[in-house]
Amino acid sequence: MTQGQTSEEKIPLKEVLDILSEQHQVQFNYQSDRLSKITIFPLSRRLTLIENLKRLEVETSLRFTKIGASIYTITKPFRICGYLHNVRSFKPLEGATIRGKTRNNVSKNDGFFELTVTSLDEYIEIRFLGFKTIKRQARFFSSEQCATIQMYEDELKIAAVVVEGYLVRGIDKNRDGTTTINFSKFTALPGLIETDVLQAVQALPGILSVDETVSNINIRGGSHDQNLIMWDGIKMYQSGHFFGLISSFNPQITKTATVITNGTDASYTDGVSGSIQMNTDDQIQSNFEGSLGVNFISADIFADIPIGEKSSLQVAGRRSLDDVLRTPTYDVYFDRVTQQTEIENNVESVVNSNQEFNFFDTSLRWLYNPSEKDRIRLNFILINNNLTFDETSSINNELDTRKSSLSQNSIAAGLSYERDWSDRFSTHLTVYNTDYKLQAINADVLQQQQFLQENIVSETGVKLKGIYKWDNLFLEVGYQFVESEVVNINDIDVPRFLRRDSEVLREQAFFLQSQYQNENRDFSVRTGVRFNYINEFNVLLVEPRLSIRKKLGKYFQIEALGELKHQNTSQIVNFQNDFLGVEKRRWQLADNDSIPVLKSKQASLGMQYSKKGWLVDATGYYKEVDGITSQSQSFTTKYEFTRTTGSYNVMGLDFLVRKQVKNLSSWLSYSYMVNEYTFNNLEEIQFPSNFDNTHSFTLGTTYSNNTLNISAGLNYRTGKPTSIALQGNEVIDEEVNFDFANNARVSDYFRVDLSAIYKLKLPEGLRTEIGASVWNALNKENIINNYYRIGLDNAPIKFSRESLGITTNFMVRLCF
Repeated sequence: MTQGQTSEEKIPLKEVLDILSEQHQVQFNYQSDRLSKITIFPLSRRLTLIENLKRLEVETSLRFTKIGASIYTITKPFRICGYLHNVRSFKPLEGATIRGKTRNNVSKNDGFFELTVTSLDEYIEIRFLGFKTIKRQARFFSSEQCATIQMYEDELKIAAVVVEGYLVRGIDKNRDGTTTINFSKFTALPGLIETDVLQAVQALPGILSVDETVSNINIRGGSHDQNLIMWDGIKMYQSGHFFGLISSFNPQITKTATVITNGTDASYTDGVSGSIQMNTDDQIQSNFEGSLGVNFISADIFADIPIGEKSSLQVAGRRSLDDVLRTPTYDVYFDRVTQQTEIENNVESVVNSNQEFNFFDTSLRWLYNPSEKDRIRLNFILINNNLTFDETSSINNELDTRKSSLSQNSIAAGLSYERDWSDRFSTHLTVYNTDYKLQAINADVLQQQQFLQENIVSETGVKLKGIYKWDNLFLEVGYQFVESEVVNINDIDVPRFLRRDSEVLREQAFFLQSQYQNENRDFSVRTGVRFNYINEFNVLLVEPRLSIRKKLGKYFQIEALGELKHQNTSQIVNFQNDFLGVEKRRWQLADNDSIPVLKSKQASLGMQYSKKGWLVDATGYYKEVDGITSQSQSFTTKYEFTRTTGSYNVMGLDFLVRKQVKNLSSWLSYSYMVNEYTFNNLEEIQFPSNFDNTHSFTLGTTYSNNTLNISAGLNYRTGKPTSIALQGNEVIDEEVNFDFANNARVSDYFRVDLSAIYKLKLPEGLRTEIGASVWNALNKENIINNYYRIGLDNAPIKFSRESLGITTNFMVRLCF
């Protein structure tokens, strides 16, 4: 006999419920016929109500659910089942996710699934990548005859995957040439325990950061400002926290990131070098989901809250921990950001103190489906970074202290409305506004002076497109309007000086695009053209786009991509000590004169081989970008203070070999490029680009199963070009006399990273993740760049900025 069970005979369950109701002052709601034949032994009065209800659930297989302060419903679980098939090919769908209110399951290789539910009114959701989600009540499923359920492809939303697990599980290559990182399937990459979006994309061939930051990502030799970065259709002008060391986009709400290096969709503008498009979960959840996490840098929270059957609210927040707990990881990050700036070393008679830095971000999304044909999404994001410190000096034998500060903030909102007018025709409207502000207050305690600098960007965009679908052909037509304003302010209090520069550009565009895929799905082509008109310059730019993919036999594929693009904004550096020397770059609009409109053209040809876990991918490309300014190219040696315009061209090769064996994925990637500037007004007309990393290698391996992810990897690349002082004639007229531009290189870059994540299921549907990582495990001193200044002896002094040394991180997350 179990605890509390007596030698008495069994009694009807209804009598037991009456006793519990009287004893605990509760009410039970149930259907009498379901309980009429159930008998159990009397319950012990020594047990609590909850303990007795758990015993009843075990003995009767009934479910007791609390729906009020003292009201419980009693339901009897039952089974539903079915077979999932592709409506087009009639093939079974393996791996689809079937979710009920309390339980989940996955379809088997023949498409079969079964699920235990508690009520006929319970909603069941069936999801499968590339197919439209099915959501219906349990009453519409059979519990005896497992019927076939047809699923329809959702080609308008999800690009077809042609290579799964491009590096690791969750990174896939699409038929339009893009690469998507799906963080819901993502395992691990070396050195990462959080799904940092902009760190993860740097694992792809041809993408890196010359200074190890997410605010300086170089796609095939371009500068960071030439990347289009979008979050749920909103263009973002800020990409990093800690002034670039970690992504400013909360990894818990961002579900996918798509990287475009060429052959861009005609509906997109900007991003002459490449595009990174981040998206959140677009599905309305039927159950509450959430997570709490903390690491050595920040703490975060995420919640997906259902609001009825047609709506849900997603909320995410993250905040730094510096004011609560100062960790060694935080110190390493802070020292890396402030090294060789006024914050780290002030002039000899000024003492810095009370250095404080904090950041936070907040994301809010409202999802609403008024009907099966309509989808409304409202998105909001707020990003904040704030750094302050005190400067103290003795003035007339009295200590004087002034506060300097640096802040970098973004706030943006967007509205998206999609409607399916029929099975063949749909429309999509997007409206957004994004604001960015970089502000520095430099208090010069010696001069009793305060210098205010601001760089402000405000942009509003509207896009409307319609898509018409035939069996194998899509036709897309659309219109886009973008208004961008950039304001730069320089304000000195003593002597009084104020300069405010404001510029506005308005651009309208019409785009047309078609996409075709044959019946065998071994050939696809997307062609498009975009007509852009810039009002202020009275300029019309015509930009064709092309993406072709052909399967050759069973194991080979070939792809050809091409595009023409333009861009009206860029980042420039006027002086290295602008904005306290931390974030020196400021956004600037093209003026069609000293700052031209950026124009690019690019073509690439690639081939892939895939068989039995092996993948070989090789892509050759040529890219040319015209209209760059020397101020936008991060010169720190020769031409640091020169202002002129020019171009650059890149010829390169991206190569990848990957092998998957069960739970193990290993890869080797290699990128080769020749990246050269052309500046007709400089002493050297042609010379290597500051972003010319001629050779770049990445070697990595990841082991993953249901409970453990372990990853290790190394990164090697040739040092970036730099200029050195001319030997024997280093100084002329109290200025450094440089040799030929970029005729030398800093030392080669080498880094080893490790990471591990352990996953554990807890009672009551909870689960936890515990992770640890080591960045630059060998503590290699990697030089990012060099610069020179004249010393007191009129000799040049070389300074070097270094990347992160060995950096550890630890993470704990609770998911519910």
